[in-house]
Amino acid sequence: MRQTFDIKGGPQDGRAHLPLLRKEMAAMGLDGFYVPHEDEYQNEYLPDANERLAWVSGFTGSFGSAFVFADRAVLFADGRYTLQAADQTAPELWERQGVPDPGAFGWLAMQALDGKTIGYDPRLMSPNDVAALKAAAESAGARAVAVDDNPLDKAWTARPPQPDAQVVPHPVKFAGVEHTDKRAEIGRALAAAKVDAAVLTSPSSIAWAFNIRGGDVSCTPLPLGRAILYADGTADLFLDEGKVSPKLRKHLGNTVTLRPLGALEEGLADLSGKTVSLDPDVASAWFFDKVEAAGGKIVRQRDPVALPRACKNAAEIKGTTAAHIRDGVALTKFLHWLDTEAQSGDVTEIDATIKLESLRDEVDGLQDLSFPSISGAVEHGALPHYRVSTASDRKLDRGSLFLIDSGGQYPDGTTDVTRTVPIGEPTADMIRHYTLVLKGHIALATVRFPPGTTGTHLDVLARHALWQAGLDYQHGTGHGVGVYLGVHEGPQRIAKPWNATPLAPGMIVSNEPGYYREGQYGIRIENLQYVTPAAPIEGGEIDMLSFECLTFAPLARDLIDVKLLSKEERAYVNDYHKRVWKLLNRKLPDDVKSWLKAATARI
Repeated sequence: MRQTFDIKGGPQDGRAHLPLLRKEMAAMGLDGFYVPHEDEYQNEYLPDANERLAWVSGFTGSFGSAFVFADRAVLFADGRYTLQAADQTAPELWERQGVPDPGAFGWLAMQALDGKTIGYDPRLMSPNDVAALKAAAESAGARAVAVDDNPLDKAWTARPPQPDAQVVPHPVKFAGVEHTDKRAEIGRALAAAKVDAAVLTSPSSIAWAFNIRGGDVSCTPLPLGRAILYADGTADLFLDEGKVSPKLRKHLGNTVTLRPLGALEEGLADLSGKTVSLDPDVASAWFFDKVEAAGGKIVRQRDPVALPRACKNAAEIKGTTAAHIRDGVALTKFLHWLDTEAQSGDVTEIDATIKLESLRDEVDGLQDLSFPSISGAVEHGALPHYRVSTASDRKLDRGSLFLIDSGGQYPDGTTDVTRTVPIGEPTADMIRHYTLVLKGHIALATVRFPPGTTGTHLDVLARHALWQAGLDYQHGTGHGVGVYLGVHEGPQRIAKPWNATPLAPGMIVSNEPGYYREGQYGIRIENLQYVTPAAPIEGGEIDMLSFECLTFAPLARDLIDVKLLSKEERAYVNDYHKRVWKLLNRKLPDDVKSWLKAATARI
């Protein structure tokens, strides 16, 4: 099994470890210490060795932070984790506060901490977060100071080792462009901007720029390392030496200097007198401090790899299209199973998760899941980021809805797909709500839009039908997706908050509107789609961009109220199902093929 269902952490961890941290803080002369969830690499999924917040508190949620003082400790977690935080932290040790209101820094600013010293680890915080922490501390009468040695790391004597998976070449047949050519193009952009070098701190950017992959992070094939890319296209790549093989050295060639990760600070010192690009959104304050101390001139700008990585080339689009078809076969087999064997009411969320994983394991090339599956039955479906555990597992009751959000990692692509299906007979409300979500999904799938349009401009399309019914959902509509990289990547995004990055050809985004009725059920329909080049519209004056669908698996026909769909929307569903049938039917066993024929029949 690639997934586990026993949640780590719990109150016992905070009871055992909080006193150890306080002892180290006292030895360092610190009155308080800030503990973010983020690690040195700003990864979505952390290696066990970097789960600092979980170690000191027992809270294992993927978003949060804490302030620890000699006489109190406060955990900050958003609404997704209210119940989990209460279950996993010792109430006699930990206070709990919400995010964003008041949030960690908002809370700190309201405290009376005259003369107190609060430590922070600059390796774990962005420059903007450090500035916000310092301002909040000043408002409270305290001062925030950077520490060279993290007191939590010193207290964590039984800390797991850092991951050491081998770094391997990523074949050019999947990457589409030689790594030397990628870096040469980025180097020319740096030179045009009169920048001597860019410090790459994002593992995804490093994996893409050097055509390499690793296994240091669960669900994402990333090598943990750093790089300095120069304007002439050469680079220094900093990796733990145990991850480097002769094959990797040959792949990188003579334009890349491999250096031990322990030599990173020395490498930054060599940037003295140079103009250096650093991205304040992904690089920690530590990098800014070190480059400034070395005498480098910092230019704050977006990671120069982020946009080229987001705009997939023809080989990447071809590869991820093939991966999605293979993945669609597994998902369709699973949907057949849900519509037959799982209709008994005796199947559980974990049973369903295991079944889907077993079907993906049959798919050629599966390397990992792209994230732990969200498998939500009945009221759990109304929790958009629910993760089933042995403690929370429940049956897929008849007369309910089941939501499954899942994906796989393949050498040629990364998938992410959500389907919602009825178990037993759905209610009229379930059908109506599903159809309203479907209308939003169709609107975003079929829109034509001019160059310069951002995801924020399009977000309302997915919500319009719900809004007209007085409904909404409290998450983004779409996120960027990598190709055998992260299932969540930027800089593009489709959501209410402003995103300044225009959607451009080759960008992959999810299309996932939803509706969640608290305590009863959740609905989400998610496909991945990519931006196609601008093309003329007959009679129009502006060439318009559009989306091409990547994900192919049947929708839930039993949940569609055809009367609520327009003629164009009905045509979309029928055309989509026609493509599902054409792409998948020959790859399915006879029983699933017969089921798919009915599942994709015209509405």
